Amino acid sequence: MYTKRLIRTIVSRMLASDVPSITSQSWSQLKANSTLQVNRFCSSVPKPQKDLVKVTFLLRDGQRQEVKAKVGDNLLDIIVENSVDIDGFGACEGTLACSTCHLIFKQEDYDKIPDKPTDEELDMLDLAFGLTETSRLGCQVIVTKDMDGLEISVPKGVSDARR
Repeated sequence: MYTKRLIRTIVSRMLASDVPSITSQSWSQLKANSTLQVNRFCSSVPKPQKDLVKVTFLLRDGQRQEVKAKVGDNLLDIIVENSVDIDGFGACEGTLACSTCHLIFKQEDYDKIPDKPTDEELDMLDLAFGLTETSRLGCQVIVTKDMDGLEISVPKGVSDARR
């Protein structure tokens, strides 16, 4: 009911302005599209589930923390969403302006990362603490299905490139 009133209000305001008139066909399309939009947010419509993979973080203190990572998310978001306690991690919130989300991969896991580091990421990595040949910034690594079982080391220290 509310949606129909909203549509009528929008249409009447459009008709009162200099917007070209709406035909009966476009009115039907507008109603159909609006109904579709409302139905997308209805709780009875199942939402697509992202695939999950297991990722283990080897923390600075030697502990291991295993999390379920959504395919398509970056490692920074996964660490934040799973409350992995890494002091100072992700200070720039993924804007590629620091090196606090620096992570170290085993060579075979590093090779599974489909996207190679950009020049901007390499510049930030040059400022990272404990840089290795298999270092990446967590904000730039997108999880894929074939990363299931990934083990990632958190460097012993952190260097914030913004300082």
